[in-house]
Amino acid sequence: MKGSKTFLYHAAAIFTIIVWGTTMVSSKVLLREGLSPTEIMLLRFSMAYVCLWIFYPKWHAIKSFREELLFLGLGVSSGSLYFFFENTALVYTTATNVSLICALIPILTAIIIYLTFREKALSKRFWAGSSLAVAGTVLVVMNGDFAFGFNPFGDFLALLSIVCWAIYSALVKMLKGHYNTLFVTRKIFFYGIVTLLPYFLYEPFNVSLEILTKPVVISNLCFLGVIASSLCYFLWTLSLRNIGAVKTNNYVYFSPLVTIITAHYVLSEAITVWVVCGTILIFSGLLIARK
Repeated sequence: MKGSKTFLYHAAAIFTIIVWGTTMVSSKVLLREGLSPTEIMLLRFSMAYVCLWIFYPKWHAIKSFREELLFLGLGVSSGSLYFFFENTALVYTTATNVSLICALIPILTAIIIYLTFREKALSKRFWAGSSLAVAGTVLVVMNGDFAFGFNPFGDFLALLSIVCWAIYSALVKMLKGHYNTLFVTRKIFFYGIVTLLPYFLYEPFNVSLEILTKPVVISNLCFLGVIASSLCYFLWTLSLRNIGAVKTNNYVYFSPLVTIITAHYVLSEAITVWVVCGTILIFSGLLIARK
């Protein structure tokens, strides 16, 4: 019975990664339709929050102020800050680049988990594989332009987003098991919305009804809010809490492949020889580091 449950947690993580591998393309489509990164985030988070209330209309009393702060940290690291960096990165760089940089999440997570909990020393093989993966990321980011005379702002924002995600993975490990996972996911989106709202004092929400009623906009928002957020965040948090942050985040390895294929067919993003070589290096490095 335990083995079958473990398999389901791994299957949930794989399903989530397949869905999340297409979300950057979906966000890119919404950006092209005139929505800003923060507008996409607010609409996505709000839809997810409402869905989670429908799925689990129960409330849990938080046992301590420390745990409330932990929920706040989860909402900021995996919600407002993570998506702000990721969605803004998509304005300046391609969905393929962002996805390949996000493939470094397992390595960064393993480092943060080790530094935080000191559970398992990181081996020489891990560092060798990490170096190979970083070299692959450089190839993808440079994409054949080795003059070093430009500012890869979007790729830097993507790197900041994976730091946020690794912190989120470590914070989930600190959360005790007495809270229902749907409730935990709902709290994450609540704090994601709360910490996002102050941004609209600087740049007001300005999405017209005409844009929201476009089939391409409403379909992508429903996909991001209902499936990619409420359902997949629940499945991912469930996997993190039952098979661990490092094992769960290993499945991020497969996300770039999904994004590259989707971006090629939906956004007509070119698959250059540099992207292919960088992808090979990243996957090789990650597999070496995993062992």
